[in-house]
Amino acid sequence: MSIISSICRKPRSMPGLQLTPYLLGLILVIAATVSWSTAGLFTRIIALDRWTLLLWRGLFGGVAIAVVVRMSSGGGLFYQCKSLGVAGWLFAFVSAIGMVFFISALTTTTVAHVSIIYAVVPLVTAAIAWVVIGERPSRGAIAACVVSLVGVIIMMGLSSEGTWQGALLALGMTVCLAVMMIMVRAMPELPILAAACISAFMSAAMALPFSSPMSTQPDQWVWLMAFGIINSALGLTLFIIGSKLIPAVETALITALDAPLAPVWVWLIFSETPGAATVLGGSVVFVSVGYYLYGAARS
Repeated sequence: MSIISSICRKPRSMPGLQLTPYLLGLILVIAATVSWSTAGLFTRIIALDRWTLLLWRGLFGGVAIAVVVRMSSGGGLFYQCKSLGVAGWLFAFVSAIGMVFFISALTTTTVAHVSIIYAVVPLVTAAIAWVVIGERPSRGAIAACVVSLVGVIIMMGLSSEGTWQGALLALGMTVCLAVMMIMVRAMPELPILAAACISAFMSAAMALPFSSPMSTQPDQWVWLMAFGIINSALGLTLFIIGSKLIPAVETALITALDAPLAPVWVWLIFSETPGAATVLGGSVVFVSVGYYLYGAARS
């Protein structure tokens, strides 16, 4: 029995709250977002070039996801890959390219800059979902998207942080993630976890020709393993399970919380203090998404 079918077999009760599949989806995607928000922190802690970081993140993340695939299904990774089809391999490729954009952006510009640009993902996802799968967002979701965009405009219009190269890479990552959300929602029958595993190994293969794996120091191995397991494997697994249970635009809204979360980790550890415009823009995103999620959970 798969993980999804076992946890969604029937609604569960919590004190004062019924854990429906929808609410479970919200919780899992929030947890995935917290996991993904640590990427900037790891790229600062691990003093390696972007390609070597991608190599080890992909390898450790791929192995961890392969374990999850084995535990959550009757067959192993090879068995699951046989049923991927064109759509599954396309998901893996888009995910791998997104990983390359993501890590490259984090090593090219500030964590805050990447996070705020990523906050436009709800609008991109809403547009694609409406056109491709006919999933029309609610008025509340649209309102939250617009307010989040205001936060992005504040940051981009008032702040001098970051670089244009980093901004373009972050935008490319944002489009890739939006496409992934639509595919997960539109094709729930696909073995997406297996595709995510392949994407991790694929990103490592893309990075290998440009990486310097022998430059890795002994004291970096623990951090590299944590990077692959926490940020890649755990984040992707929670995201894929949770995004099957809620509309794509709501998934995107939740992941926009990466904007205010990511700079916090770096600020706490490295004192990389974001500018006033970034703080203001991130606060707008956080409040708009948080208010929407509060109303969604209550209803």
